[in-house]
Amino acid sequence: MINALKGMKDLQDDQAALYEKVVKTCEEVAKNYGFTFINCPHLELTKLFKRSVGESSDIVGKEMYEFVDKAGNEVCLRPEGTAGVVRSYIEAKMDKAQSVKRWFYHGSMFRYERPQKGRLREFHQFGVESFGIASVYEDASIILMLNEIFKRLEIHTSLKINSLGCKECIGVYKEKLIAFLNSKEGFCEDCLRRKDLNPIRVLDCKNDHCQSLVENAPKLSENLCPCCKKDYEKLQKLLKENDVEFECDEKLVRGLDYYSKSAFEFVSDEIGAKAAVAGGGRYDRLIEYLDGKSGYGVGYAMGIERIMAILEQKQSVKAREGIYLCAMDEAYIDTIFKLANTLRKKHKVYLSYEAKKLAKHLNQADNANAEIFLCIGEDEMQKEEIFYKNLENKDTKNIKLANLENEL
Repeated sequence: MINALKGMKDLQDDQAALYEKVVKTCEEVAKNYGFTFINCPHLELTKLFKRSVGESSDIVGKEMYEFVDKAGNEVCLRPEGTAGVVRSYIEAKMDKAQSVKRWFYHGSMFRYERPQKGRLREFHQFGVESFGIASVYEDASIILMLNEIFKRLEIHTSLKINSLGCKECIGVYKEKLIAFLNSKEGFCEDCLRRKDLNPIRVLDCKNDHCQSLVENAPKLSENLCPCCKKDYEKLQKLLKENDVEFECDEKLVRGLDYYSKSAFEFVSDEIGAKAAVAGGGRYDRLIEYLDGKSGYGVGYAMGIERIMAILEQKQSVKAREGIYLCAMDEAYIDTIFKLANTLRKKHKVYLSYEAKKLAKHLNQADNANAEIFLCIGEDEMQKEEIFYKNLENKDTKNIKLANLENEL
């Protein structure tokens, strides 16, 4: 038997329905904020992510599905969505005109990492990217959008925010941080690599010992230039005024190298230990990194599988829906086939093509989780009626076929 690859899985039935629910909710909210859909390729040149995500990131260092194609190009399956959207913005020459664009996307991403709960090698993200707007109001709007999505999905989250500063103040901060890190010993191998490539990423290490080493590290908030400090304070003010609770986290630096200024992360404890379910921030330098004209960008990405895991835990009993339509005699299959075609204009219909005893049909209707059971036998056919049973409250009755649509 040929199985799916490790860390990759099919979405069927209830899982597929849950996926659709999450994406539909996200799309509705994003559209309300003026965002439109963009669809980018799953396969990109590897250098796109080496230059955007950063050589110091775990994604580039360990996790990319990369290979050389038949034309000799170094390509990879996309590990995240932002870089491809930025590439599309630049390729369409929108950066030259500093065009304002607001896009949302969803689909598969790929990272070769150890599969675990809520984390797969092929996983799905919903994300938004906004270009051409420097105002911190846009940062706040994007956080409010995510907050609204979680409200609609009835998921409890906590919000963490930070400011990573601009290229001016982050340069001064990095010098202080490097001096501090060089005074410490015992960092893990990942942190030793990050220290040389992008020292700010050491603050993000999940190793308990590394966290203890950076406990008294210089604070980003105390090294912001006046402009970045003003924006960070304004962001906090806007969130408070719109009743969004948050925590300022000095060690929140995000896992990708392209972020600057605002950074944020939503975490939830509804799948065990507090885990990030969405995050993002501003990335004004990324367009320039990818050979575009210097501009503005801000966005977020949400892990759909993690959201689905939370919703699955909440769904203790699935609501019944739809109609199970059947016959007890093969002679009446044509009748219910035609009836199903009429009912499907307004209702979800499970149609049985086989004649069976009533008990077997009822068992199948229960397995289908149908709400309404409709069945025609010889007695019903003679009276031009159909047997009706509500599988939720167990009410039963016979209904004239001519009145069926009105009764339903």
